[in-house]
Amino acid sequence: MSVRTISQAILCCLMVSLVVPAHALTQQELLAKLQSDGYTQVRDIKSTAEGISVKAVKDGKDVSLVVDSSGQVKERR
Repeated sequence: MSVRTISQAILCCLMVSLVVPAHALTQQELLAKLQSDGYTQVRDIKSTAEGISVKAVKDGKDVSLVVDSSGQVKERR
């Protein structure tokens, strides 16, 4: 193989990795993650532009959460 062909193959792989989104969590994986983070009564799971919107309870308080495509959980204020 020529250097040019190898370079083109590498460039193509890099472009595909930038376009293909990260593995989205299944609802079961999402539930398991939130429960392991201390959230209970997980409900109202909806897909939004920000990520997955969720309502739950933590430390006895109702919270609204957004889980992004990488699985990062952020509480909404």
